[in-house]
Amino acid sequence: MADKKFQMTADGKVQLEQELEDLKMVKRPEVINRIKIARSYGDLSENSEYSSAKDEQSVIESRISQIQEMLQYADVVDASNIDTDEVSVGKKVTIVEDGEEPEAYIIVGSAESDPMSGKISNDSPIAKALLGKKVGDEVEIQTPGGSFMVKIQSVEIA
Repeated sequence: MADKKFQMTADGKVQLEQELEDLKMVKRPEVINRIKIARSYGDLSENSEYSSAKDEQSVIESRISQIQEMLQYADVVDASNIDTDEVSVGKKVTIVEDGEEPEAYIIVGSAESDPMSGKISNDSPIAKALLGKKVGDEVEIQTPGGSFMVKIQSVEIA
C-alpha cells in the first residue's frame, strides 16, 4: 500500500483535513461519552445503547485511519502547472456526445468524488478516458454500460 498515491486537489486535501479534525475533536469524544453513559446502565450483553455506540466508534476509528492514510500518501495535483487545454485532475472539462447536450465534469481524486455535483473520480471510466486529452480531441469512453464517443469542447481550471 506504500506505493499507492491518492491524487487530490488542494481543496480536496483541505476538506479531508477538516473532516479528520471533526472526527478526532468532536465525533470521537461524543461517542466515547455515549459509551460511558451506556456502561452505567448495567448489563452490557443486552444494552442496545452500548452496542450502538461501540458500532459507531468502530466506524469513526475506521474513517480516521482511512483519512490519515490518504493524507499520508496524498499527491496534490496543481492543475495550473498543466497545459491549459489538457484534461487533468483539478480541471473542469466539458464534453459533448453527438446530438446530445454538453456535459461538464470536474475531475478530482477518488476521495473527493461527488457525481451528483459533477465531480468525478480520476479512477472513473469517463475520467480515465479523458485524462491527458486536449480540447478538440474525440475520445471513446468505455463504461460498463457500453462505449460512446465524445468530443472535448473546453477545459478550464476548476
